[in-house]
Amino acid sequence: MNGHRAVLASDGLTPPAGAARKASKVIRIALAGNPNTGKTTLFNAMTGSHQKVGNYAGVTVEKREGRRLYKGYEFQVHDLPGVYSLTAYSMDEVVARDFIINERPDVVIDVIDSTNIERNLYLCLQFQELNVPIVAALNLNDEAISRGIQIDEKRLSEILRMPVIKTVGKKSVGVEQILDKAIVVFEQKEKPAYEVSYGYELEEDVQAVIAELKKDDVFCLRYPVRWCAVKLIEKDARADELVGMHTAAASVRAVLKERVKRIEEHFGRDSSIVVSEQRYGYIHGAAAEAVTRLHSDKKTITEKVDQILMDRVLGFPVFLFILWSIFQITFKIGAYPMGWIESLFGWLSSLATSVIPAGILRSLLVDGVIAGVGGVSSFIPLIILLFMFISILEDSGYMSRAAFIMDKFLHIFGLHGQSFLPMILGIGCSVPAVMAARTLKNMRDRVITVMVTPFMSCGAKLPVYVLLAGAFFPKHAGTVVLSMYVVGATLALFSSLLFRKTVLRGESTPFVMELPPYRLPTVKGILWHVREKTFGYLKKAGLVLLPASMLIWAVTTFPKSAGDAPKDVAMAQSYAGQIGRGMAPVLAPIGFDWKIGIAAVTGFAAKEMVVSTLGVLYRVEARADEKSDSLRSALRRDPTFSPLVAYVLMLFMLIVVPCFASVSVIYSEIGFKWVMFAITYWTVLAWSLCFVVYHSGRLLGF
Repeated sequence: MNGHRAVLASDGLTPPAGAARKASKVIRIALAGNPNTGKTTLFNAMTGSHQKVGNYAGVTVEKREGRRLYKGYEFQVHDLPGVYSLTAYSMDEVVARDFIINERPDVVIDVIDSTNIERNLYLCLQFQELNVPIVAALNLNDEAISRGIQIDEKRLSEILRMPVIKTVGKKSVGVEQILDKAIVVFEQKEKPAYEVSYGYELEEDVQAVIAELKKDDVFCLRYPVRWCAVKLIEKDARADELVGMHTAAASVRAVLKERVKRIEEHFGRDSSIVVSEQRYGYIHGAAAEAVTRLHSDKKTITEKVDQILMDRVLGFPVFLFILWSIFQITFKIGAYPMGWIESLFGWLSSLATSVIPAGILRSLLVDGVIAGVGGVSSFIPLIILLFMFISILEDSGYMSRAAFIMDKFLHIFGLHGQSFLPMILGIGCSVPAVMAARTLKNMRDRVITVMVTPFMSCGAKLPVYVLLAGAFFPKHAGTVVLSMYVVGATLALFSSLLFRKTVLRGESTPFVMELPPYRLPTVKGILWHVREKTFGYLKKAGLVLLPASMLIWAVTTFPKSAGDAPKDVAMAQSYAGQIGRGMAPVLAPIGFDWKIGIAAVTGFAAKEMVVSTLGVLYRVEARADEKSDSLRSALRRDPTFSPLVAYVLMLFMLIVVPCFASVSVIYSEIGFKWVMFAITYWTVLAWSLCFVVYHSGRLLGF
């Protein structure tokens, strides 16, 4: 046993003799650590391009897996969610902990921020309680050196009884040494026995609970006994569930109750707080032995920058200016490649029209396939630019600060500080915005955020606003369009407050997030983020919108009219027209006729399709858009339309069920029950608010 401990604590980097000559062995690695420790960068350095992204079974927490062949071993690296502890407080923590307990990886590589070692070691001690083989990666070592922090990794390794390696993930420094140590740990004949003591007073109670747990041999084989004992004293709900499977559950709970009472009477505090204090006491002692801080009174660059960006007065205006700048640059620069892509698909459409004889096949390819793919593809430049800027904000460390700035305001309406990012992204597209809600730890916060994010006017709704505002409010078009964004944000805030007070009662999760130091984002890191998120957009949106567009083509084309009927007549007789006429009694109270009903149906595929649908219905050019004078004139000539009806239609398109792609992503994120509730809420709210506005406007003479 002592021999194996010597191997663990040594600083040698040589794997076991003959390791490179052995046939390939599989080493399953769990890469874990706090958020903002550079874990993802280290993961990329370990695995390169050999990665895949998905979700953990049954939950929407994203998982990344990668592999690497090294010295005759195949490393299968599982990048766990970044967490601060293994308490069952958030979905990320549950996923990380259950993976360690149930999947039993061969080695856990705990990525530790060298500039904040005491905070990061808290998670490391909990891994030791699980009694899993650990290798610690002291990452961001270059930043620690620049801040005058010197860490004696040999001494720290001796204290913690596990290998400790200094790394700089963005430069791939220490990556091979980490893999070498993982081989050493993997090849050990006996598992490490960590000797973490939280003081003799608390240890007496821990050992008493352990003695009761050991009465069930099967339980001891399935779960780490010390970890379970400590978690029971911490009043962990998941650990209490596990005890229910113990053959002597009643006896264990009786001893636990007695010991918790003794701890709380002795220390005068809740037992969970006592355990946390004892962990930090152990960590403080370890850090005092192994960490030296030079010129600690000197202000860091992060502290100097935060004096401006986190200022109580300047912080919020600076944040708004940054967001305004991002969207201005995104849409102005993105307009050029968007135009190129639209021209490309326009050329393809013309080519297909000239080559393929008139008929169903040409209509399907031109109006269904090419139009569907083109509609999705035209947004790619905006998605790339937006994600690039968001990635820069994330990797630089500013995004965490922006969440803190917004938390106090959003908390008034029952929203979490991190809800602001999905809501802001919703101005671009609801699909990535909904996916961004995964950063929220609490399921209640996530569901609320997902359901209110579609109220933010996405880019697809803008053509509808521009068309109607330009036709009926030519002198005040800008103000009218802006009012849609203001109304959407207001509805999002008050809807979240309503949900918090009714179907999703409870306070929002306390917003606890460490502010990482400012770092210069790397080109490689930004490109990786953009690639992953862009592919995610294409997979979630593109593959859904294409069949949806083809479906809309089908319902607006069939059944075919007899002879060469005009387009508006053919549309009226189609399935979509029949649906529109069937909806007329429901839509009439808010001022809409059957034509608007058809546009509402096609808008479910993509909101921008409302414009082209109206163009067909009003017999204007086939490629009518929001800037088409003939379409605006046609709408003004229709007695059904008026400035009031136009505004109500904009309001309806803002609130009603979002596009099919968004609904499908919402379903994957929050499940069937909540997506059906959301669809019902959006529909009822849209009709009710439009009814009030329409009839109020008529009473006022509009």
